[in-house]
Amino acid sequence: MTTQIEHNQPDPNSHFKKEMQTRHIVMLALGGVIGTGLFLTSGYTVNQAGPLGAVIAYMIGAVMVYLVMVCLGELAVQMPETGSFSSYATRYLGPGTGYTVAWLYWLTWAVAIGSEFTAAGILMVRWFPDTPVWIWSALFAIAVFLSNVVSVRLFAETEFWLSLIKVVTVITFIVIGGAAIFGLFQVQNLQGAGLSNFTREGLFPTGFLPIAMTLLAVSFAFSGTELIGIAAGEAQDPHTSVPKAIRTTVVRLALFFVGTIFVLATLLPREQAGLVESPFVMVFELIGIPYSADIMNFVILTALISAANSGLYAASRMLWTLSDQGHMPKRYARLSSRGTPVNAIVLSMAGAVASLLSSVFAPDTVYLALVSISGLAVVVVWMSIAASQIAFRRQYVANGGRVEDLHFRVRGYPWVPIGAISCCLLACVGIAFDPEQRVALYFGLPFIAWCYFVYWITRNKRAERLALAAAVHSSSTA
Repeated sequence: MTTQIEHNQPDPNSHFKKEMQTRHIVMLALGGVIGTGLFLTSGYTVNQAGPLGAVIAYMIGAVMVYLVMVCLGELAVQMPETGSFSSYATRYLGPGTGYTVAWLYWLTWAVAIGSEFTAAGILMVRWFPDTPVWIWSALFAIAVFLSNVVSVRLFAETEFWLSLIKVVTVITFIVIGGAAIFGLFQVQNLQGAGLSNFTREGLFPTGFLPIAMTLLAVSFAFSGTELIGIAAGEAQDPHTSVPKAIRTTVVRLALFFVGTIFVLATLLPREQAGLVESPFVMVFELIGIPYSADIMNFVILTALISAANSGLYAASRMLWTLSDQGHMPKRYARLSSRGTPVNAIVLSMAGAVASLLSSVFAPDTVYLALVSISGLAVVVVWMSIAASQIAFRRQYVANGGRVEDLHFRVRGYPWVPIGAISCCLLACVGIAFDPEQRVALYFGLPFIAWCYFVYWITRNKRAERLALAAAVHSSSTA
């Protein structure tokens, strides 16, 4: 049985506002996923795993996301909490695991937010070459900060429209690319382009191992879907909106990602796919779409801002959870009159700025470690979700609960969560064979061990303080 930990209760007069609608939650998840991983680095997967291998890798990724999300759905609908998977891990896997999951997820977004601001500033210099990058980065940081700190409603609406731009772009790309594949648009001749891409070098020109090696990159590309669980605590009707958001999001992501990779793998030669700055730009230019570079520059800019916006939301809720559970000072669990954790948002933004500075002053040491840890963290968080669902279901049934009474339940239990954990482990095994990605294990595993160690130390110190306080109280009343 897990031990209960001391809770620091936030101000009872202040609480999270239930202002998120289904459309907000769906776009929050889509916006958190569709980003630079799809727009910029998808060509890397095609280059490494080959056309068919890349499609298979993304299909495995889509299956993995589906398995994880239905596990999260059962938990989030039954217990819609802002802490989401960190709270579930605390309750069903142990407080040390919940503590570790929270810090892993917070670090993931802190690193991502800093890099998004830097990249956004660099993109703006394309249009305004005489302005320094840091000015644009600072302006975007202020805009994202205000979006999060003013109200949940403002954040949700901002994220909805930013995400909509990305979704429309992906749909347009798939439609135009599909039309080009079937000859409705004239494409500039490229050696090795077309459906023959899938057989020109053999079905698996780089072998089978690269498919497993690219799974971490694919998993990272799909990361963000778990934001649905975090948003459940601020949804107007989580019993209705969360299941709908999960089903809608998973289906759309599978179609968007697999469809996009199929178009890229068909229209771009494998040898060039990993070399271009943006495979989207190259495909649009081959088809003859005018101002392709500027259009994609704008879309990628909105993707960066959207990712930073949703990332700051997620990171601040993880800090709020840690404070609510007694692992951080009580002030980080306080909410404003509008229901936003201002102190947690400020600290998360400070973490993002620190990550940004480390990329400038220590790119080969501190920043490399941070990026490596964040790359592995997504897979670890997903495994914790599946493991929490197994533990929850066992406890629920053991306490007399009927599976049929669950508002949203995992069908195919226990094979679904076991499948999710197996896919995540496959991604971890795959990176062990890739010298470029192996560093994620070198930094990630020690960081996980460090989190458990810190939790153990702080728990013992907290127990000593409570025992001392009880002893003093007992002696004073004797």
